[in-house]
Formats: sequence, structure tokens, C-alpha cells
Amino acid sequence: MDLAQGHERNADQIAYWNGPGGQRWADRQAVQDILLAPILDLLLDRARPAPGERVLDVGCGSGASTIALARKVAPSGHVFGVDVSGPMLERARQNTPNDAPASYALADATVYPFDPASFDLLASRFGVMFFADPAASFAHLRKAMKPSGRLAFICWKEPRENPFFMAPLQAVYKHVPKLPQLGPEDPGPFSFASEARVQRILGEAGFTGVAMEPCRLELDVAIGRGMDFAVQGALEIGPASRALDGHPDEVRTAAVSSIREALTPFAKGGSVLLPAAIWVVTARAS
Repeated sequence: MDLAQGHERNADQIAYWNGPGGQRWADRQAVQDILLAPILDLLLDRARPAPGERVLDVGCGSGASTIALARKVAPSGHVFGVDVSGPMLERARQNTPNDAPASYALADATVYPFDPASFDLLASRFGVMFFADPAASFAHLRKAMKPSGRLAFICWKEPRENPFFMAPLQAVYKHVPKLPQLGPEDPGPFSFASEARVQRILGEAGFTGVAMEPCRLELDVAIGRGMDFAVQGALEIGPASRALDGHPDEVRTAAVSSIREALTPFAKGGSVLLPAAIWVVTARAS
């Protein structure tokens, strides 16, 4: 992606999601769609997309949320998916049925020239936590919404409430240095963990009636395929994978043993059920 098309403060995120990291996520699309299906179901339930509506899907990734939303607004509605990741959008376009009322743009939602007051619903599943200046990003997005429009997105709660991320990562930390510490407002998976911060950001952007619903789930990181599959997933994407980048094979082998040990208490048959905690955020455009 041409960085000139994005907001300069989002350049690091744009580079990451168009590099090897973004490609790994695209390659894992089918697995992630199964793994995160319970969270997508929550989003659809709270967002209430209806036939005929126009929906903006921010950070649509490999398209699972866009396709699901398109099914709800069909046949006369439309979903517009926006993401900065070329590899993930390529996968989204491949997976979207030809007759689905959906289209995509490789773009930074912070600066993309959306048609003003054109969307009934702004939705996102884990796509809004990476803005460098989220209040400005949401203010720009709000201008694209109809006055009657509504917002629904899902973001992660604090790391300590998410063994989904932290159990493999803490196991890896027995063998490698810790990743650089992100500040609580730095772009990243947990940048919207603070309820007060999200309320402030959306309020500054002009949204009203902000509600934040905490939800706890158990996510099967093995998707029914057993412990080996769960361990391999931790090695391919996510913070444990990033922490192991560049380390020699003997370190990775030792880390694999520790990851397996950490995940064993969560195993149940072919599943490995890790606790996860999210916010379901809803609001009105005016």
C-alpha cells in the first residue's frame, strides 16, 4: 500500500499489516474465521444490521465480518469494507460471493473520502484499536454516517483478563526477552481496554449514548483439532509468535514445550478453551 494514502501517524500500522505480519494473518484466515465466530455472532446481534441498510465495516481484514453483514442487509443494502492490509483484502475479495452486496477499499479509514452522511451502521470486529489518533479517526468516520446512524464495534479488554493472548505469551517469556511495553494509549490490541478512554474518544468525536457491554467467552484455539494445532497457532500469529521472531530453533523448541504445558489445563477433548474478555461498544451518531 502506498503510505501516501494513509494518515502519516498510522504509517507503522500500515507497514506492519502489509508486511509478513499481515500475510500471516491472511494465511490463517480460515482458522481465524472459525475461532472468532462467537465474537462475530455477538457483533451481529448487537449491531442489528437490517435489509436495505448501508454498512461501513472498518478494519474488515479478510472479510468474514463484511460477508456476514452483507447477508443481513441483502438484497437491497450494501457493505463497504475498508482495511489497510493488502494481503488480507486480497483474501477478502477471493472469499466474497459474487452476488454478495459488498465491496472493499484498500485505504486508511482515518482519511478515506467517504460519501458524507451515507451509512446507517458503522461496524468493526477488532478493527479500530490501531488508530494513532482515534478521536480524529472516529470524528472523520462519524461524518460518513447518517444523523440516524449507529455504531457497534468489539475490542479487547485488559491483557490480564485475556489468557487467550497471555497464556502462550507468558510461556514464551520463560525463554526470550519481553516485547517492548506499549503504553495504554499506544495503538495495539489493548488500546481500547479502558472504558473511560473509549467513552472519552467517542464523546470527543461527537457520538452519543455510548454503551460498553463486557462479555466473557472461551475461545477454542485448537478449533477442535487438538493440542498440536493449538500450539502451532501460537507460533504463527499473535504476541507469542512476535516474541519468538528471530530466535534460534533450540529456543523455539523449548518454547513449544512451555506453550504446551501452559495450554494443557485448558484442554478438553480436541478443544483448547482459553478465556477471553471483550467490550461490545455501541453508540449513536447524533
